[in-house]
Formats: sequence, C-alpha cells, structure tokens
Amino acid sequence: MAVDKSMHVLVVDDYKTMVRIIGNLLGQLDFKNVDDATDGNVALEKLRRGDYGLVISDWYMEPMTGLQLLREVRADAKLKEIPFIMVTAESKTENVVEAKKAGVSNYIVKPFNAETLKNKLTAVFGAF
Repeated sequence: MAVDKSMHVLVVDDYKTMVRIIGNLLGQLDFKNVDDATDGNVALEKLRRGDYGLVISDWYMEPMTGLQLLREVRADAKLKEIPFIMVTAESKTENVVEAKKAGVSNYIVKPFNAETLKNKLTAVFGAF
C-alpha cells in the first residue's frame, strides 16, 4: 500500500514553531491536507469530528500528553486504526517501550528532516 498524500494529517504540538516545521516537512513531501492542534484535548476533538489518515504528535504537552492522546485514540473504536507517529526530543528506551505498548505506529526523535519523516512514513504505510 502506498502513502496517500491527499489524506488529512493532524499535527499535534503545543509549540507553534514545531507545528510549522512539521507542516513544512509534510509539504516538502507533497502532503496537501495538514491540520494542527495545540494540545491533546483539541486533537481528540478534531479526530472525532474529522477524517484523518495520520496523526503526528509531540510527546510532551499539557494538559494531555502525546502518550495520553495515543491511548485515547487506541481506545476509541472509530479512531483506533489511525496511524500514529510520536515525536519527541527524548530517545529514552523506556519511553519507546511505553509508546510501543500503547500502540504507536512509529517514533521520531527531534531534530529530524524530511528524509527521516519520509522513512518513518514509508515504514508505517509501505511504498512512498
């Protein structure tokens, strides 16, 4: 299965600059429908109302962390199949293990570039 670049992608990060950076990287990879949320609660609301094909979320956010958002998404019958990529500055093994247990599709450590993002998307979706 190839990546559908017309799918809606939700970028979740409480740091506006990071939202813009990830949005730009997705744009470089020809994604056209990129939406954003500044925290997990807003993201969950958008996910339940919208039709998203991918979530890219920061780990450390308030009041709901990326890990809590991931758990909410995986617990929701309508949302549980959406691929979920976690972005973090931490590469601690216990965080990776915790995210894997919660059902993360892939994991990106900051900083990263379009090539890294493309590789992670290929790992999640198959052919690019």
